Amino acid sequence: MKTRTCLMGIDNGGTVTKAALYDTEGREIAVSSVKTEMLFPHPGHTEKNVDDLWAANVRVISEVMKKAQVAPTEVAALAVTGHGNGMYLIGPEGRPAHDGINSADSRAADYVARWYGDGTFDRILPHTCQSIWAAQPAALLAWFRDHDPAALERTRWIFMCKDYVRYRLTGEAFAEVTDYSGLNLMNVHDLRYDPDVLDAFGISGIRDKLPPIRQSGEICGRVTEKAAAETGLAVGTPVAGGLFDITACAIGTGITSPDRLCLIAGSWSINEYISPAPVQDRDLFMTSVYCIPGYWLISESSATSASNLEWVVSELMEGERRDVQAKGGSVFDTVNAMVESIAPEDSDVLFLPFLYGSNAGPKASAGFLGLHGWHGKAHMLRAVYEGVVFSHKTHVERLLGHRTGAQAARIAGGAAKSGVWVQMFADILQLPIELTACEELGAMGAAICGGVGVGLFSSFEEGVQRMVRVSRTVEPRKEKREIYHEKYGHYREYIKALRAAW
Repeated sequence: MKTRTCLMGIDNGGTVTKAALYDTEGREIAVSSVKTEMLFPHPGHTEKNVDDLWAANVRVISEVMKKAQVAPTEVAALAVTGHGNGMYLIGPEGRPAHDGINSADSRAADYVARWYGDGTFDRILPHTCQSIWAAQPAALLAWFRDHDPAALERTRWIFMCKDYVRYRLTGEAFAEVTDYSGLNLMNVHDLRYDPDVLDAFGISGIRDKLPPIRQSGEICGRVTEKAAAETGLAVGTPVAGGLFDITACAIGTGITSPDRLCLIAGSWSINEYISPAPVQDRDLFMTSVYCIPGYWLISESSATSASNLEWVVSELMEGERRDVQAKGGSVFDTVNAMVESIAPEDSDVLFLPFLYGSNAGPKASAGFLGLHGWHGKAHMLRAVYEGVVFSHKTHVERLLGHRTGAQAARIAGGAAKSGVWVQMFADILQLPIELTACEELGAMGAAICGGVGVGLFSSFEEGVQRMVRVSRTVEPRKEKREIYHEKYGHYREYIKALRAAW
């Protein structure tokens, strides 16, 4: 039997863990995914059992190896990506010092408010070039210092999600630069942990618990005998540093130059581009280090994207879901058809997509506006689709304030599976929207990273050229520009008017 050279990417999202195997031309050989349970022990606390997280990784890796029917030695390398921020406190024997913390955690919100109010943010901004939010380790570590110091005493390593998984695979403790540059712990100019920043947050005492920093495409260990026995991988398989999930999706869509935006429409609205210089602006969400040397990732994000639709479908479309399931179909096909049945000019219903977060203020809430008795579910669903894109547009406008216009945007996430939604992105942004042939873009980005690590690709640019394919481009319809411009204006006016009430 002819042997193959394969690359594995592992993607640990907030609620789903995936593994995918590719050949070196980007063809998907096998993929596996499993949901992981979120824990909510107290209001504002969003956690994950660390042992369950590892078990999910073992399961998807094992299933991919079985589905692909490849010899373990045919996997030339692998890399891991995972949700950014939150944190995983691991003790000296490799046991968790606390349950893992997810990026939706808000227990440290009061610390963030204080740092914005007392000038701390303005002092550290020139070092970090990013906003502060409650699920960042900077805030979480201050919370643990005051509320659970025993957990910090038990901690040997402060990991991000994917760095913990790599640690379990290799037994080696490292911090990977794209992830750790987004934690408000590093100086993004010289790529080091910054003592001035740690001191400003009052967390200097944790410095020796931060792992050594490594590059994305650097080999950071090899699969141990124990991990090989659990997963079906070969002992000694090289494991690259890996990637922050927003970086993995950007490289997985083929972003290697500043001329294109990357839009990720999933749980979060993530909008980003790469720049040859870091951007510092107190109103910008984040500048982090990119995996291509000499570039930074400039991003605008909020939890205002496709997860809003999942809630609406779950809470308002039980009858449709039952009917479709009985026929073996997908309720989202029904939703797409309902949205497409209403022309944008035939509905003035608006939706504010702030069920799980906001880019309009910390206390903004979701809602339908402009509803009348003659409206039905189709009008409401169209409003949800439009509201999500309007939220993305808000972020894109902030990004474009720091650069010239983009030639096109690459899109990833759940919304990318809907033709009508992708067309809406093109029409509202008035940009060509490019879709890639691969659906598991985080895993694809991680696989490319592994290929760079073992020299199958000389650079991330070569990896993209070899593995990423644009499957189609959706052009904006000029005739829709004005109607969406007017609707977006009303969307912004409603937000402005509601701020006092919020």
